[in-house]
Amino acid sequence: MATATATTDERALAELKREHGPALLSFLVGLTYGDRQRAEDLLQETLLRAWQHPEAFEGPYESMRPWLFTVARRLAIDARRSRLARPAEIADGILAATPDPADATDRAVAALDVRAAVRSLSPEHRAVLEEIYFQGRSVAEAAQALGIPAGTVKSRSYHALRRLARSLPGYSRAPVASAA
Repeated sequence: MATATATTDERALAELKREHGPALLSFLVGLTYGDRQRAEDLLQETLLRAWQHPEAFEGPYESMRPWLFTVARRLAIDARRSRLARPAEIADGILAATPDPADATDRAVAALDVRAAVRSLSPEHRAVLEEIYFQGRSVAEAAQALGIPAGTVKSRSYHALRRLARSLPGYSRAPVASAA
């Protein structure tokens, strides 16, 4: 490779890229965990640093490769640290699909659906859910308030919740196995 003068000319930079670019890109792809776009950006930044530091061309070494790899590695480390210091970016599609917290319509519709589903339960099942979930009582406290055994409270609660899950399929997070 021809040595560069005090100002690195385009020909020397193009030769540098041709000679060391493929190996440098491969190295950077590994450092960026396979993110080729990021690796290409870091390669361009590395070559820009070489252009900004023409004295590196006149160093005591035979090849620019060690200098380039050192610069590329440091740039990759700096880029990773910078990304980790910032919060993750969110795509516009996710923001568009996220409901507006100020809009109470979804909550009102959900409340109406839940009320209708709870009304569809038998009075015994509804009474157990009211004691446990609306009154905040434990199984033992609900059993005492309703005058039934704790095992019956557990059983009715289980079956009532399963029936609610079947009545509200759009609100379920996972499929519910049907009761035998």
